[in-house]
Order: sequence, then C-alpha cells, then structure tokens
Amino acid sequence: MHRAFIALGSNLQNPQEQINAALQRIANTPDIQLIKASSLYQTAPVGYDNQPDFINAVAEISTTLAPLALLQTLLNIETMHGRERPFPNAPRVLDLDLLLYDDVIMNTETLTLPHPRMCERGFVMLPLAEIAPNIKIGNNGYADGLAAKCDNQDVCKL
Repeated sequence: MHRAFIALGSNLQNPQEQINAALQRIANTPDIQLIKASSLYQTAPVGYDNQPDFINAVAEISTTLAPLALLQTLLNIETMHGRERPFPNAPRVLDLDLLLYDDVIMNTETLTLPHPRMCERGFVMLPLAEIAPNIKIGNNGYADGLAAKCDNQDVCKL
C-alpha cells in the first residue's frame, strides 16, 4: 500500500457538499482507502479574484494504484462532479490535486510530485498540517513549518 495526500477544493454548487461527496466517493473507490480528512477551510480565490470563495480540505489515503493511475482516478471523480476547465483558475465544482505519493519525486508532462505550488498555498498547507504535521515535503521542509509561513493568506478553518 502507498500513502498519498489529495487536496480538495470547490467554489460552485454548494462547495461544502461537493467536498463531502468527493471524500465519500474517494472512500468508496476500489484500491483506495480513506485514512483521514482535514477540517474544511474557507479560502479567498487565488489567480482569478472575480469568483466566490473556495472550500478546501486535504485527505490522506492509502492505495495500491500507481501515481498516474491515481491521478486519472481523481480526474474521473472531478468529471463525475461536472468539472469544466474554461480557463486557468476558473471557478470549479470540484478540484482534486495529488499532492504527495509516498516519497516519490517525479516531473512528467502529466504529473509533478510533490505538487509544485503546494508549499506556497495556505489552503493546502494548513489542512495538510492539521492531519500530517510531520510529513516531509521533498526538500522544502515539514508540513507544520511550511503551514506557519502561509498563515497570513486569508484561510479560515470552518
């Protein structure tokens, strides 16, 4: 079994329900076991400001799926929720990002691990530090220390 972390985000069609439904769908997916999920966090949008606030969370899973197969499974779950990609940072019903997969470091056209911008994003680091404060993120440091650097980003635990 492999240990992985997934970031969840939504700001359309009742975001809290979208996150909870996605967590349930992840938990019910063959070859994936949901270990734990963070609290929900409300976050101001990043990159494109003219949209509603996001609800975010992070989930820890164990899986027998390889990284690219897990990514494809997550993309399929997004599609089931009606995810569209009209432009970068657009509002979305559901966004699932594979953050970490064991200690794997990879950079392909399809997947980069650890997720390339996660350490700069409070909406990722604060929920990650809540459920796995001592997880090491590549050469960047540990989740709790990185989260402390993001504490000024208008991220509010619900």
